[in-house]
Amino acid sequence: MKTEKIILGIDPGTTIMGFGLIKVVGKQMHFLQLNELMLKKYDDHYVKLKLIFERTIELIEAHHPDEIAIEAPFFGKNVQSMLKLGRAQGVAMAAGLSREIPVTEYSPKKIKMAITGNGNASKEQVARMLQSTLKLKSLPKNLDSTDGLAAAVCHFYNSSKVETGKSYSGWASFVSKNPDKIK
Repeated sequence: MKTEKIILGIDPGTTIMGFGLIKVVGKQMHFLQLNELMLKKYDDHYVKLKLIFERTIELIEAHHPDEIAIEAPFFGKNVQSMLKLGRAQGVAMAAGLSREIPVTEYSPKKIKMAITGNGNASKEQVARMLQSTLKLKSLPKNLDSTDGLAAAVCHFYNSSKVETGKSYSGWASFVSKNPDKIK
């Protein structure tokens, strides 16, 4: 059984994609990196999707994560925003699945609950708890990167539990668990 693994956490977005990486050694997690991909300057949604895919592949090639945890889009009133977020999530998932990396998605509430104990915590509360837990010297200006890191930490906390949300080990796994999404 492998005693070390790297978890890539992604907060997909079409304005900012946040991501964070942790290394798990035994039962201890260690902070590796957090950052964001700024997409505000691009008007074309398809260019943004391409950049999300490419950046996710770059992260995979640079850090060789064993697992990917991704924040699922939340259900809002703006259908167009939800559609764009879903596409961003799908592109990030596709990048991981194309490299045979298991992907698990978590709802924003589940991530907040895992990090703070409160499913309705603010981004700032999540960031401060991560700062304390992982002994981060400072927090970034935009908290999208801490949201990505939170997904990775949530996955670590849930990895010993039986039910971890939706998990896919490849395209065949995704298709078998989501027959309603296939036409």
